[in-house]
Amino acid sequence: MNSQAVRAAVLNGGAKLWGQRMTEMPGAMTVQPTYFEPLAGPPGLAAVIEVPLSIAPMMDRTDRHYRYFMRQITRHTLLYTEMVTAQAIVHGDRDHLLGFTPLEKPLVLQVGGDDPRMLATSVRAAATFGYDAVNLNVGCPSDRVRSGNFGACLMAEPEQVADCVAAMMAASPLPVSVKHRIGIDDLDRYEDMANFVSTVAQTGCRHFTVHARKAWLQGLSPKDNRTVPPLRYGDVHRLKQDFPHLWIEINGGLTDLEQVAEQLGPVDGVMVGRAAYDYPYRFAEVDRRFWQADTAPPSRQQVVEAMLPYIDHWVRQGLKLNKITRHMLMLFAGQPGSRLWRQILTEESCKAGAGVDVVEQAMGAVQRQDAIQVELGQVQPRQVQLGRNAQPLATWS
Repeated sequence: MNSQAVRAAVLNGGAKLWGQRMTEMPGAMTVQPTYFEPLAGPPGLAAVIEVPLSIAPMMDRTDRHYRYFMRQITRHTLLYTEMVTAQAIVHGDRDHLLGFTPLEKPLVLQVGGDDPRMLATSVRAAATFGYDAVNLNVGCPSDRVRSGNFGACLMAEPEQVADCVAAMMAASPLPVSVKHRIGIDDLDRYEDMANFVSTVAQTGCRHFTVHARKAWLQGLSPKDNRTVPPLRYGDVHRLKQDFPHLWIEINGGLTDLEQVAEQLGPVDGVMVGRAAYDYPYRFAEVDRRFWQADTAPPSRQQVVEAMLPYIDHWVRQGLKLNKITRHMLMLFAGQPGSRLWRQILTEESCKAGAGVDVVEQAMGAVQRQDAIQVELGQVQPRQVQLGRNAQPLATWS
């Protein structure tokens, strides 16, 4: 099938994708994942998940254990997987690569690749596993990704990206989006980005997440590409003005909720990356602020409490404790006892046989530090039940 035929086969609208009430893990709470459905676009345009806030896909960070942890803090923020290559999905262990806990939803699978057939297969697999949408990575600048001819280097080939997106959209009713940079190397004018978006949007795709920095594919490491090229938010704002029918989401350098709120207006949505990993508890207020949720955010201790059955389940399955607790190290960032929390989890979680008792030990150290702060009059006490066998203690949120 040629590219024009593929694009003609794109499905308009989208299936209703509803979460289900279900028990997550043995002994864990029964939860109600967010109910939503992607909104079908105007004729000729595909469905899109319209949410104000998401957490960026991050390699070695946004695995299933981090996502489950973040779901204890925010129930509505859109979460993404780490990038998974289409080739790995086609030839690899899909249960290992794509498996997730339903509580993680709404959840987007990010894929990387440049082969339309493999990407189409990946989308069908995502639909089978129950993902809510699929995102194509056209923003990663790493050498490993570039050697496979995908990621940010594909911004130089908008027609190829359009063919990939068309095949992905034709494979399933799942919404398909594209994450990209404002430019690469010398292709960094606004007009270059606008041409890229215009070309890909001809497929009917209408969700574009834009990292507001260009990527230098030669001379800068992936880490440097996250900080060295200057932020150009104005280019992303202009993109929304020039393409008002598209859902434009901005990414890059946004670290707190005030910055998020400032961007909602010039663009449709905001994606937060490293700050969501380094300061996870900042997301405790987002459900009330951006989704008007009427429930109080959980305390940090309640987040720990909610994680215990999950941790116990996976440790019993043979998973090393630090595979989960490494994502929890910054939960108490900036709070009394945060150093002890990190120290105990870091030193003890890697030991053979480590289990939930290590987490409870770390939590106990935080509580003791809190008791000292209460005695000194530096914080106000609050009663909360912690740990499997804990008695009410004076604690703080």
